[in-house]
Amino acid sequence: MADVPTPSAAEVPRLHRKIGLFQAVTINMAQMCGIGPFVTIPLMVAAFGGPQAVVGWVAGAILALADGLIWAELGASLPGSGGTYVYLREAFQYRSGRLMPFLFIWTAILFIPLTMSTGIQGMVQYLAYLWPSMTTGQGDVVGLGLTALLTLLLWRRVENIGKITVGMWTVMIVCVCVVILASFTHFHASQAFTWPAGAIEPLHGSFWLGFAAGLTVGIFDYLGYNTTAYLGAEIKQPGRVMPRSIIFSISAIAGIYLVMQIGVLGVVPWQDMLNTNSIDYTSIGSAVLQRTWGKGAAQAVTVLVVITAFASVFTGLLGGSRVPFDAARDGMFFRSFGRLHRRHEFPTVGLLVMGAMTALSFLFARHIGSSASHPPLTVLISLLTTVMIIVQSMAQIAAVAVLRKRQPNLSRPYKIFLYPLPCIVAGAGWLTIYLFEDKSNPGVHPIEWSLAWVALGCAAFLVWARREHAWPFGPKDIREQFLDEQNAVPEPVG
Repeated sequence: MADVPTPSAAEVPRLHRKIGLFQAVTINMAQMCGIGPFVTIPLMVAAFGGPQAVVGWVAGAILALADGLIWAELGASLPGSGGTYVYLREAFQYRSGRLMPFLFIWTAILFIPLTMSTGIQGMVQYLAYLWPSMTTGQGDVVGLGLTALLTLLLWRRVENIGKITVGMWTVMIVCVCVVILASFTHFHASQAFTWPAGAIEPLHGSFWLGFAAGLTVGIFDYLGYNTTAYLGAEIKQPGRVMPRSIIFSISAIAGIYLVMQIGVLGVVPWQDMLNTNSIDYTSIGSAVLQRTWGKGAAQAVTVLVVITAFASVFTGLLGGSRVPFDAARDGMFFRSFGRLHRRHEFPTVGLLVMGAMTALSFLFARHIGSSASHPPLTVLISLLTTVMIIVQSMAQIAAVAVLRKRQPNLSRPYKIFLYPLPCIVAGAGWLTIYLFEDKSNPGVHPIEWSLAWVALGCAAFLVWARREHAWPFGPKDIREQFLDEQNAVPEPVG
């Protein structure tokens, strides 16, 4: 078989750095504050068993900030397309070759679309408030149509997407402000701040079971602070913009979530949120407006919630479509994922696959509720977080330490503040979520499913490695890409 010539650096398709700080923050915030709080506030209340659910939002913010600092250091020093893939590739190549980055791509193709499907499900859930007679089949069609529309809107240049995202971010801010304002015009402090007897009992195992379930919901709602890391190759001045986009977005969303949760609890009795057949459970934002400003205002805010959710899925698919790009260019994933659109310069196959997987995940989410004893969104969130914790969250904590040892001279425009304390806090938080998942979701077995998926990924890696004659069936291909680029001496001009 003839050798395929290696393209020169000028011939390799490259993404361009066109996303500034403001756009980066709006991309993160739009992804974070999508449908999340508008469908998970009742789930958080159910986990804690009362208005002490605010503890879950605070704990989620602490975990998000600790983990966000890890993303900030890695993203600033290794600003490539694909986020975690790049970090694991650079850190673990010395001992296990390409195993860890392969496993990440393997899981990302699953957990990113599953995450996006919760947004599609949330949109359909809120649209049912405007269309009460919507059947399950009609809801399926609406969700699939929304997924197709999102994919079509992403079929363009990234700078144009940035402008669209800023517009959607504006709608999101208006939406949450309206809900917060409405709730505080009819706010009952005694209802929001009167906790049941024994609400906080750290010595009882049941408290930690509820805390772990609430922390799972909380961190799910904060997920998205890392979206710009997936777009690292398209961020201007990544050493400066990446950390700021992560820290600013987490801080802003934490404030929004806390005020929104307190406001909602002051309007809707927490006991009403536990009725899964009521709008207080399925459409809490609409319920707040209906109780305060009437049906018309509730319908208007429902439209805003749907647009906000649309923006979240939009930015999620934007970042997710870039995840397999670097892996494909490295030759360790399907090479078609490394193709860029000739005119608009975005990964075409990655976008199409993520869109298709989101559609399939949405249908899965729609039809597991009848066969599970837990709400579909709860089941999905538990499955998402468990597999993500193994291959992404805990692996990145280790990657920071490995890279500091293996590549000490790598330029680090940002270093984790108070290192290693944030890593310890993040690790403790992720382990708390993971170890309690089976008890929080009896009959679902999220831990077993996550371990099975990772094991299947290891088997797939061995098949790929044998075909490609890579480690453990060949030598390790160690390439310190960013360190080499940093040390490259420019050729003299003239």
